[in-house]
Amino acid sequence: MTQMRWLELLSTVRLGSKKQSSEQARSPFHKDYDRIIFSQSFRQLNRKTQVHPLTQHDGIHTRLTHSLEVSCIGRSLGMLAAEKIKDHLPVWISPADVGAIIQAACLAHDIGNPPFGHAGEYAIREWFDDASHTDFLKDLNDHQEADVRQFEGNAQGLRLLTKIDYHPHDGGMRLTFATLGAYLKYPWLSKTIESQGNTPASQRAKFGCYQAEKETLKQIAEQLGLLQLGDYHYCRHPLTYLLEAADDMCYALIDLEDGIILNMLNYEEVEPIFLALIGDYGIPAELNMPSSTWQQKIAALRGRVMKRLVDEVTTAFAKHHYEILSGQLKGSLLQYCAADIEIGIDKAKNLAREKIFEHPQKSGLEIIAHQSLQTILDAFVPLTMPNKTLSFKEQRLMSILNRFGAQFHDHHYDNIMQVLDIVSKFSDHQAYNLAQELKGNKVGFF
Repeated sequence: MTQMRWLELLSTVRLGSKKQSSEQARSPFHKDYDRIIFSQSFRQLNRKTQVHPLTQHDGIHTRLTHSLEVSCIGRSLGMLAAEKIKDHLPVWISPADVGAIIQAACLAHDIGNPPFGHAGEYAIREWFDDASHTDFLKDLNDHQEADVRQFEGNAQGLRLLTKIDYHPHDGGMRLTFATLGAYLKYPWLSKTIESQGNTPASQRAKFGCYQAEKETLKQIAEQLGLLQLGDYHYCRHPLTYLLEAADDMCYALIDLEDGIILNMLNYEEVEPIFLALIGDYGIPAELNMPSSTWQQKIAALRGRVMKRLVDEVTTAFAKHHYEILSGQLKGSLLQYCAADIEIGIDKAKNLAREKIFEHPQKSGLEIIAHQSLQTILDAFVPLTMPNKTLSFKEQRLMSILNRFGAQFHDHHYDNIMQVLDIVSKFSDHQAYNLAQELKGNKVGFF
């Protein structure tokens, strides 16, 4: 059976790089991490929704704090997994190198998400689904139409990393192929709308690359030796499974703390889930101290749970190493851990679904978020039509887009993608304030 090889999978070659250089202080993968963390797109995550749109509470996770936490867990997973399979790795690769690759990829894993979290993705998709907007799609081919009607944060992230930031249309951030490969959770293109029938915007299949970046996807896959499954469709990089596990662990467990802070949950509902997941790793002393606050208790529980999950996930990675390299592993690594782990993670997700995601407070804010993005798209997408004669108001709107870097030309699909580049970079508050200005409710945003 054909297998991928670590020699290619851990490539230090950079996309778009004009030279290869080395430093004593930083590995190529630490450079990737630094380039991502200093990027404007990463800074924008500071006021983007993780779960709760437009929250005014300073202690609630944003996309930025979530990404930092995922990168920490990812680094631990990478280092320990590399220790467990070190006999299979090139001699020049250390466990710290593998940890740095996943740390960088995890840092970027949400970088393409629009404002307002998943509610923002649904709002963009539904705008293009609206029958009254079909004129804006008539000169797009099926695959291009699928891209805009299925706006996907993962694909937008690849576009930012490889085309938009730092070196536009010339390698983007110029990250190593290893980090880009680990980032690609879904190394394939969008499916056409017809193939998904009348699937709601919130339930469409995920993908990792738009038509505009398909040659970049091919270049990444060929450089890394990813197994090809179809036309512009490849199996995952093995390290992506560890990135996915880090993300699942954080949003399933750590984000429950936000629900307690916002009074959507109470500590007593969360504690049993964490206790069940600890297994034989010991009950933290803080739980029996009368002076311990719920924050101290849950922090102690979280530490024990994460330690066990890191051990279990990396053991599963080593045990199924052959299947992963062969592109044969189905599902996520958490499914291959002890049975009680998947049960515990599912309980955590179900609790969040019942008490947080459907909470009236969150639903109300998501309606505001949805309307804000619809207002912005109402204003800007009509400007993307090639050779359009602009009214006075449209000229003013175009000047806003130009200040954000838009340069429209005769290619309608590319013009639409430029609007989505701009809109997806907005923070929650930028998008909300701009929508208010476009409605005439606020002056002086810029």
